[in-house]
Amino acid sequence: MPLPIPALLRRPGHHRARWRSAGAAVAVALALTATAAPLASAATPAPAPHNLVTKNLDRKGLDRSLAAVHSAGMYGVYAAVRDGEDEWRGAAGLADVDTGRPVRSQLEHRIGSITKTFTAVGILQQVARDRIALDAPVARYLPGVVPGDLGRQITVRMLLNHTSGIGDYIPGAFPSLRRLDPQSLDDNRFRHFSPLELVRYGLAEPRTGAPGAVFSYSNTNYVLAGLILTKVTGQDAEKYLTRHVIRAAGLRHTYFPRTPYIKGPHAKMYESLYGRIDPPRDYSVYDMSWAWALGSLVSTTADLNQFYRALLTGDLLAPAELREMQTTVPVPGANMHYGLGLYAQDLPCGRFWGHSGGVFGAGTYALTSPDGRRQVSLGINLMKYQQPDADPSRPHPIDAALNTHIIQALCGKAAAGAGTSGALLSRMETAAPTAAVRH
Repeated sequence: MPLPIPALLRRPGHHRARWRSAGAAVAVALALTATAAPLASAATPAPAPHNLVTKNLDRKGLDRSLAAVHSAGMYGVYAAVRDGEDEWRGAAGLADVDTGRPVRSQLEHRIGSITKTFTAVGILQQVARDRIALDAPVARYLPGVVPGDLGRQITVRMLLNHTSGIGDYIPGAFPSLRRLDPQSLDDNRFRHFSPLELVRYGLAEPRTGAPGAVFSYSNTNYVLAGLILTKVTGQDAEKYLTRHVIRAAGLRHTYFPRTPYIKGPHAKMYESLYGRIDPPRDYSVYDMSWAWALGSLVSTTADLNQFYRALLTGDLLAPAELREMQTTVPVPGANMHYGLGLYAQDLPCGRFWGHSGGVFGAGTYALTSPDGRRQVSLGINLMKYQQPDADPSRPHPIDAALNTHIIQALCGKAAAGAGTSGALLSRMETAAPTAAVRH
């Protein structure tokens, strides 16, 4: 998978450079995009205090704000919100635009780069057993895979917090995306990629910085992390994560797909590629080997809330390993910090932890308060609906509506109505031109 689709809030006044479709190197998997810049610190800044506007969920308000996302142009959207033991689930719009089948709140969904949190948990479980050292070089576990001095300079920690400097493999695996041409998406629908093939594509891309020097999101980092987990545990990373992370968290509808098909009820997943696919095309049937242990999981919004609550309340990792996971580096130009497969997002009512994810046709957000009490997970089934040359200071109506719903879910009605100006969600995307973003 490629580059990003994050749910980060911009700093007030921050404007991203206009995108250019010519010569675009597109990354399409999930995660986040950020321009490379020197890292100021490897420590997590003090979190903003939590000041939830209400402890009770405004169910009618959540219904309205979710419906507004559909009214703004999103085909289908579904979400789950929790405040302690109080839970709301909602859905608005269409799962299939041809038949008119509506979306439902508990549809299975491809969650993209949120998979990275699961893989990071698996690595940290092995750190707790002294089988992996975060500051050990990659070459200790994968001799020869990252050749020469590079394999001895890049550490496991650098893979997990995206400071390795290794390029993203997406442009190599999907070469037509460099031109914002969808041909590769169709050619690769049933193609099977091996993890080592993906690593080779990533290593062939230009370096984004010296090891440890800059944050630069790259899916190649988590292919290597999955290979390390496989090597250390003696079993395929997907099998390990299924037993020791997914089942340990008690998730019932989360799994690595064995075929290009999603097993349970799900929406079609429509890709627009910034208007280059018109009308948007369904990519819900897809061989996800291109995303492997970094972006291929299928889940539900309720399962994601349960997973992040289990993680942040200590059910999956001991305190020492959770602290490592929450030790972050700044993401330039965004009101967030990236840890080990987990990012911190500061909202009007405090700090939240989670990740976002995107694959062809499907996007996901998941954020949870530090105590695991207040949560939102949300899925959409239309991707890259924005126009590449749109004014970056004017958010797309869908992005503005998503922003309002997520802040209302986490902070309450008053914050959603009064606290979102100047703190808009960045574009939810899985493709970004190199002229504007390095990944």
